[in-house]
Amino acid sequence: MVVNNNFSQTIDLIHRGMSASSLRQAVIANNLANADVPNFKRTDVNFESELARALNTERQRPVLELRQTNPMHISNWQPRNYQDVEPRRVLDYLTQSDNNGNNVDAEAEFNLLLKNQLRYMLLAQMATYEYSQINMVLRG
Repeated sequence: MVVNNNFSQTIDLIHRGMSASSLRQAVIANNLANADVPNFKRTDVNFESELARALNTERQRPVLELRQTNPMHISNWQPRNYQDVEPRRVLDYLTQSDNNGNNVDAEAEFNLLLKNQLRYMLLAQMATYEYSQINMVLRG
């Protein structure tokens, strides 16, 4: 996941992904712990899609970019800094799986838990690879 071949940005993105995965792990554990609580609504973490949008705004400039001659002018394009994107907890009010109002499906949560664990392990391996590349250059 090398972004513009910039080591610090790549490591920062990996770190942010790992932090979001840690938060997601806690959220899924909370969902599972409350699987039998009446009217409990599951929570999810939204991060990757917002991060992708922010990274895409840095790359996509409009064909015609308007010049601002006055600070009161409105720009037609503003790149979004990926460092401003934070993981967000989102309550799921739309689904209901039990008659008691609880919408936690334990099997689906365990699948999300496994997927999240694999994502975290992949990010850790990516960080190890990036640091090994720097180590190889320094030993050079």
